[in-house]
Amino acid sequence: MTTVLTRSPLARTWVRDPWAPQSAVAEGPVPAADVYREGEDLVARLDLPGVDPVDDITVEVEGRKLVVRGERKDQRSEESEGRRISEVRFGSFRRTVTLPRTVDGDAVRASYDAGVLTVTVPGVFAGTTPQRIEVTTAA
Repeated sequence: MTTVLTRSPLARTWVRDPWAPQSAVAEGPVPAADVYREGEDLVARLDLPGVDPVDDITVEVEGRKLVVRGERKDQRSEESEGRRISEVRFGSFRRTVTLPRTVDGDAVRASYDAGVLTVTVPGVFAGTTPQRIEVTTAA
């Protein structure tokens, strides 16, 4: 007998993709992401263990958006004995990061190592130095 424990479909309505519009609900597994500024570059690191980077991941620039999409395929054999507890989520995923300005897609670099996809968008923060605005008070 095989027992597979999964999350309730109702739970999807509570877990939202922080990079998606507020009205969007995650349809499938959403990989954990760490997005940060490194100098003038934007770096996005996504946890994608068990994914074939050549066949199952697509990285695109759509206007001012960096879009990572793909699919984590279930490679398990259904011929197992006993109980099984599975917390691994399978299916299609999509993560979108809004960029501060449009970029040339040819400059974007993506690499995959040890289950982590690292996407670097060079120079996207160039010329975006914060400008301090003086606050005045009514006398």
